[in-house]
Amino acid sequence: MSNTAQRFREFKMPDVGEGLTEAEILKWYVKVGDTVTDGQSVCEVETAKAAVELPIPFDGVVHELRFDEGVTVDVGTVIISVDTQPGAGPAEPAAPAGGQAAQAAEQGGDEPEPEQQGRQAVLVGYGAAPSSTKRRPRKAQPAQQAAPSSVAAALQQELNGHGVAPAAPAPAPAPAAPQAQAGARPLAKPPVRKLAKDLGIDLASVTPTGDGGVITREDVHAAASAAAPQAAVAEAQPVAATTGAEPAVAGGEVRVPIKGVRKATAQAMVASAFTAPHVTEFITVDVTRTMKLVQDLKQDPEMAGLRINPLLLIAKAFLVAIKRNPEINAAWDEANQEIVHKDYVNLGIAAATPRGLIVPNIKDAGRKTLPELATSLADLVATAREGKTTPAAMSGGTVTITNVGVFGVDTGTPILNPGESAILAIGTIKLQPWVHKGKVKPRQVTTLALSFDHRLVDGELGSKVLADVAAVLENPGKRLITWG
Repeated sequence: MSNTAQRFREFKMPDVGEGLTEAEILKWYVKVGDTVTDGQSVCEVETAKAAVELPIPFDGVVHELRFDEGVTVDVGTVIISVDTQPGAGPAEPAAPAGGQAAQAAEQGGDEPEPEQQGRQAVLVGYGAAPSSTKRRPRKAQPAQQAAPSSVAAALQQELNGHGVAPAAPAPAPAPAAPQAQAGARPLAKPPVRKLAKDLGIDLASVTPTGDGGVITREDVHAAASAAAPQAAVAEAQPVAATTGAEPAVAGGEVRVPIKGVRKATAQAMVASAFTAPHVTEFITVDVTRTMKLVQDLKQDPEMAGLRINPLLLIAKAFLVAIKRNPEINAAWDEANQEIVHKDYVNLGIAAATPRGLIVPNIKDAGRKTLPELATSLADLVATAREGKTTPAAMSGGTVTITNVGVFGVDTGTPILNPGESAILAIGTIKLQPWVHKGKVKPRQVTTLALSFDHRLVDGELGSKVLADVAAVLENPGKRLITWG
């Protein structure tokens, strides 16, 4: 055991976030037989917060991949084993990803699995069973085999009594699978059960090919493949029915598993909406001068190479308003019944990505200069679009900005990011008739919405913050100098 432990080393799914319990393997960068080095990324996983790459902490040759791509794995579960002494002799056979390895790797389950009997657990799964161990035949099989003949005899006797000539003997049915017994639970490893659940496959309908009637991952995939054409036919039937007497059935359904970022977002938003009492206030503001300043900054040599846009100046206006009203930058500690005031502002920026909505934040944004803020904002957006945002970048936020205006929306009532005190929604900026210096003129106008936690922020404080944001955007040249 000690020699094996020294030779084969296992890498477990780490907690790459803050208390996360599972992660989905998106992509393997290595395969069995590849040489890996300490610090090399071996796979990409998606947690409830982000997609991250996992580096292996030792050198060697990949001996076994325990799970297929697309499988969700609990934190602490072995996902890969490495032979650290590849020249020390032949290694025990390794199963392909998601095959026998997945069956043998997991501990626990609802019932003991037959293939584990008489085998010793080693660091790369269960070793080969001793040659002296023999599998006992299942007692239920003879009764199952006898049942068809007794039924056939009774049926033939009934037919003879009615003068019906005996029919040619039918071929004997194949022996029933072990788990097909009435009331018996299908035999399968925990990861195989999870795979079947994810694919919507009833294990009772799967024909097992493993030893002792155990259902393997390949059996589940085969059942899923067989079900796909049937689903396609069922989906096509309503269309074909339009030419017959049956009425057409309109539409269909597509079911998408809730997992990863989408699952975490849903849970967080529900918790926030029913925990923090939300108040939302609105203000419509003339941002013509802000839009002019955006164009001027693009021509400023000191801002050369930086991404300058309205979001940058709105973020700066929000930070200035928080500086003038620091009480809004706080958190509610339910456990200790305390309000925690913070002297730093971690500014979250809501970003829509292919994996769902994420809210990374700019650390200590309140102390950054405008060029520094522009650089941080550009890096944050680029990283989010590439799907490389780390869990650390999404933790510790204090306030957030969400720009719904990019979708042509006037404004909304945003829900607080859990643990934060306020969120500012930016509506679309568009030309509108506006009274300016006593005359109606076309001006660049937008509507802002500020939601805040009423446990922390009363109406007066929230109104002051929103009014200050509007004041900066109406006259940024003056307010950024006097307030910023």
